[in-house]
Amino acid sequence: MVAKQAVVILGGFLITDEAYSPLAEWIRLHTGAEVRVVHVSRLDWLATTWGFGWIRLLDRVDTCVKELQARSASDRVTLIGHSSGGVLLRAYLSDQGFLGRCYSGALRCSRLITLGSPHQARRATALRALVDQRFPGCPHSNRVNYVSVAGRLDLNGANASSFSRRSAPKSYVQICGDSQAAGDGLVPVSSALLKDSVAVELEDTAHGGLFGASWYGSTDRIEAWWSALP
Repeated sequence: MVAKQAVVILGGFLITDEAYSPLAEWIRLHTGAEVRVVHVSRLDWLATTWGFGWIRLLDRVDTCVKELQARSASDRVTLIGHSSGGVLLRAYLSDQGFLGRCYSGALRCSRLITLGSPHQARRATALRALVDQRFPGCPHSNRVNYVSVAGRLDLNGANASSFSRRSAPKSYVQICGDSQAAGDGLVPVSSALLKDSVAVELEDTAHGGLFGASWYGSTDRIEAWWSALP
């Protein structure tokens, strides 16, 4: 990690800001960097069914990135996206128009880290599918380090919640067609590992707190993927 490079975190669908406080605090303590969690309410997430909802969130990301870039010891920013947030941030990096906006985030950001993001999916929402069609893989790898993190949750282990045991097989079928696939309780490993990115796989790691006590943003898991960053 570039010394004191500012970090912007965009969370996942229907997950509110406070879930990312331990992650933000861990980064502050270990790097001295300024960290901003993009504010997104559950209502904001529900609005992402439509394009204007995506633009609302990406506009907020853009504001955070520009504010932190101006104050950072580095002239670039690191992006972290959890779940759907990681898919949105792929669109933010692009220098092509997307839903009437062009953010060109790759000019300001040196790294994109996605945590359990459903990048490649057999069945995806129309807008998530559009991102993978328009910006497949890592199109800005000459300027941005893409890192995708996937969890392998043991559904029979102590970390898995009863919810993940019930819901994982159906979710895996919808996303990759295999109910027995390895995944984090929601997103299969094959979907979370973005093509051509630096791939990091974490053992017994859940998608979020609903799926297991230890997930990507838990303090007992952060070091495992943070230490693998290029």
